[in-house]
Amino acid sequence: MRGAVGALLAGVVLAAGSGCTGSDGGKPGAGSVSSAAGAGAGAGAGFAQLPGQAFYVSDRTNAAQQVTALRGQGRTAEADALLRIAGQPSSQWLGEQGAQTIAEQVSRRAAEAGRTAVFVAYDIPHRDCGQYSAGGAPDAAAYRAWITGVAQALGDRRAWVVLEPDAVAHTLDTCGIKGDLAAERYGLLAFAVQELKKNPNARVYLDAGNPGWAQDPEEMATALRKSGIAAADGFAVNVANFYDTERNAAYGARLSAALGGKNYVIDTSRSGNGALGGAAWCNPPGRALGERPTTETGRPGVDAYLWIKNPGESDGDCGRGEPRAGEFWLPYALGLAQAAR
Repeated sequence: MRGAVGALLAGVVLAAGSGCTGSDGGKPGAGSVSSAAGAGAGAGAGFAQLPGQAFYVSDRTNAAQQVTALRGQGRTAEADALLRIAGQPSSQWLGEQGAQTIAEQVSRRAAEAGRTAVFVAYDIPHRDCGQYSAGGAPDAAAYRAWITGVAQALGDRRAWVVLEPDAVAHTLDTCGIKGDLAAERYGLLAFAVQELKKNPNARVYLDAGNPGWAQDPEEMATALRKSGIAAADGFAVNVANFYDTERNAAYGARLSAALGGKNYVIDTSRSGNGALGGAAWCNPPGRALGERPTTETGRPGVDAYLWIKNPGESDGDCGRGEPRAGEFWLPYALGLAQAAR
């Protein structure tokens, strides 16, 4: 996604991040799958659910744990700034490790709080074209078993699922997912939509790249149709990228028109200052948090603004020594929060 996807560690802190493309050139960036020892109950700051907010605010995220640590160190101003991230709903990435357990635990905690959990399913075979977030299921059969397990773990609890960032877009670029591999991928995505939609309370959005990934909306629409968009609730744009909301909405509207009016969601997690430009998708400086997660977008066809990429988690080392993809990076998180309007 040339914007980079990262991992949100919640609950049993086993999570996944994603590689994503989205700038005007270069290859996709990513947040890799990561795993860590669990953060037990009470590890976070005990955040209250926000009045009027539909989505779940977890107190077990990396950002929440950092708030607790900063307060313990007497770094109150930094803790307060980081609350701009930790106090908002974010997304739980599901990768190859512990996905069913995490999906069950997080969706259950969200249900107990009267809120809806947001998940990102990220385990497609040949994931991220071997880049920062390489990995995924070893074959089609393993993926079908994995997504079926995730769907069963969600039960009938409310959940929004963003399905496989980059997976469709990578069949349209130079990744090499062509021919039989592309056909297999489309089939797996369609299967995933069907499995997840067995839950009447699940909403499913297929990832559709971003406005800087130089794809023709008609070509993308064709690929999404092959991937089961008809049975999904819509599509997602700008996952892990930085494009401003106006540009994302314009791209989404063109794609929606090509799909007969399908709705969509926009990742606004790091879009406050827009994209830096060029191929600067990997931890670009000077970015800011975007619109807070909400279903009240005021834009026809836009179901929600979501924080799909978890702010503060690295896009990768970018050749400059930053943390590996998906790891929480406090200086970058503070920069995003402090620059937010």
